[in-house]
Amino acid sequence: MTYSVALIGTGSEPDQPNRDGYAMAYHHAAGYEKQAGCELVACADIVPENARAFADEFGLSDDAIFEDYAEMLSTVKPDMVSVCVPPKVHASITVDCIRSGVVDAVHCEKPMAETYAGAKLMTQEAARHGVQLTFNHQRRFSDAIRTAKELLDAGEIGALERVEFSAPVGIFDYGSHSFDLCNYFNDEVPAAWVLGQIDYSEENVLFGTHNENQAVVHWEYENGVHGIGTSDSTGTGGPADAIACHNRLVGSEGVIEVGPDGEELPPLRIRRDGEGWETVETDDGLHGWAFIDRAIAENARCLQTGETPELCASNALNATELIFAAWESARQRGRIDLPLEIDDNPLQSMLDAGELSPEPSGEN
Repeated sequence: MTYSVALIGTGSEPDQPNRDGYAMAYHHAAGYEKQAGCELVACADIVPENARAFADEFGLSDDAIFEDYAEMLSTVKPDMVSVCVPPKVHASITVDCIRSGVVDAVHCEKPMAETYAGAKLMTQEAARHGVQLTFNHQRRFSDAIRTAKELLDAGEIGALERVEFSAPVGIFDYGSHSFDLCNYFNDEVPAAWVLGQIDYSEENVLFGTHNENQAVVHWEYENGVHGIGTSDSTGTGGPADAIACHNRLVGSEGVIEVGPDGEELPPLRIRRDGEGWETVETDDGLHGWAFIDRAIAENARCLQTGETPELCASNALNATELIFAAWESARQRGRIDLPLEIDDNPLQSMLDAGELSPEPSGEN
């Protein structure tokens, strides 16, 4: 079976990523092209020259280029759509795709949405309309991550007691991956409560959305496993230095580190009680466009078989709940018991209310 594929939000300058965008549609399209059962048929972007450049790159004809994604959906009727626009409009465009009645699957970039209400609505509508909705937490498909999970599941560090991470630019953008991986290592068990604090002194806007400068987050899962997450966008030393690791798994009988800080350190290492660090060989590290290829391959396979994809909306929503709960904890100055009962974006709401007044940054 062949699935027709369309992309919304082609972006510009794929070879020069910055705080405004990474032209992720190019990487999604490359992933679809590698799938024997997927055919690129259309693209849409509100900037016509961006859509035309994308079409030229991937050999799409003039009648496959659209400025209005709704027109594209009704005209082309694609089976699969990748949504690669900024987070602010993830929810509205994704819900429109789901409600169009023509799309079988939507693969959206992360983070899910700018508000928790938006993230919940996307998940609800996908379930209601029987559309496969996934989010691009592609780092799950790193061999270093997969091998770490295999070591954990094999009991190499005993029972899992704590998951940790450090995120370089904020818990909303980069931290979306970080929380998602913590949940992956803990078998998607829901969290019970979250306690967080942030500093937002200088504007840190990524892809049109605010991120804090520094954060410390502590949470507990329903199975008793604890989590500790940190962020630091300043590069001046902060909470992330205390973790100094992309992800750490602390067990009753040892520790696994994925992406420990340090130029000479391997992507994956393990320390069993009473022993020193041991390098674990992996095929790749923590970053690579090939992970998107693997994610898209998994999505296409699951669409054909009817299986639930690993990058499904419910898994992404669990990570998103932790993000917004951390910001809500900072807003309420206290612990937040879950499930989270808000609809807004607490960081943006604090900015709108004047409770936070970050200094302008020349980078934004």
